[in-house]
Parts: sequence; C-alpha cells; structure tokens
Amino acid sequence: MTVMLERPTISGTEPPSFEGMLDALDELHVPDGYKAEIIKGNIVLSPWSKGYYLDVMDLICDQLRPHLPDGHRISSSPALFVFPGIERAYGPDIHVAHRKARRTESNKLDGEALSLVAELTSPSTRDDDLTDKVETYGKAGVPVYLILDMQEKQATVLWAPSAKGYEGRFTKDFGEKIHIPAPFDCTLDTDFEALLEAEES
Repeated sequence: MTVMLERPTISGTEPPSFEGMLDALDELHVPDGYKAEIIKGNIVLSPWSKGYYLDVMDLICDQLRPHLPDGHRISSSPALFVFPGIERAYGPDIHVAHRKARRTESNKLDGEALSLVAELTSPSTRDDDLTDKVETYGKAGVPVYLILDMQEKQATVLWAPSAKGYEGRFTKDFGEKIHIPAPFDCTLDTDFEALLEAEES
C-alpha cells in the first residue's frame, strides 16, 4: 500500500514550495515500516522492502562493491537524496554516492553525488520506479540506474543520462548476467536464488 499526501492548498494561497515540502518531511510522523519521498509534487509514503528483498540487495552490493568509482560508497541503508531542480526527493533501495555527500548533518543528501541507484519494485512503487524515477535520475545525470522488477523477474540497466532521461537500456531475465556500464564496467549475476543457496551451503 502507498499513501500519498498531496501538496496542501488553502483557498487563495499557493501550494508550498519544494523547499517547504522538504521541511514538511522533517515534521512528518512516518509510521514504522514506511519511508517518505517527494514524487510529482506529492509526499508519498510507501512500505519498506520485504524481508527477502534484503538478501537481494546484499547480493547486489557485494557484487558491485569491488567496482565502485574512487571515493564512492555503496549502501542499502535508508537515505533521502534530493533533486531540487526537478523537485524530487527519493530514498533509493541501493545507492552509490561519493563519500563527501555523507559529510553533512542534514538528512537530505545531494542527488548529484550519486553514481548509481537501484530500485527493487513492489506493487505499490513499481509505476514510479519505471517512469518518474527513470526520468528524474536521467535528467539529474545519475550515470547508472538499475531496476530490479521483482514482479516480472527482470533486471533493467539504464545508462547514458540526458535531458530526456536515459539513452541506453537493456533488460535481462533473472538468472542471467547483466553488464553494469561505466563507471562500474562489471557484470552482475542476477541468479539470486543460486547465489543464496551457494552462501548457505
């Protein structure tokens, strides 16, 4: 389930600015198990990932970690990355960003520091992951956007960001290997079940 809070308006007044919405996030009581993002001018609450998604996120982080650009860190910890020019604020499932982005007391991190984001879709977030976030991450210049479509069992990599979104895209079914372009230039194994079985044996 996704809860959407539209920009509040009072008759005769303007809706709050993007900065006002960011301030509202700090005041918002987010129920346990939910995260808050700003998508298309709305504050959207969506549930945190299901338990088994965490294994998939760990497997992705483990495979990408040896290939990170210099000075970058990878994490699946909750973090809010802000894109003021596009008026969006997202909490990606996996994020790779320059470590300098973390050297702040703010809980709002610079989206321009990102070199890769990955989203694992759920029924409540899938539409935004496949549309609005593709456009935003591309326009913001994030070099690589990885979408793990957990409903269709497919991995999609987008690269070559531009003012229109992303120029490059390819998709593989789970179980296949998929190339992660520069600045990573590595191969990601999406046979998550086999990888987990190997860890447990």
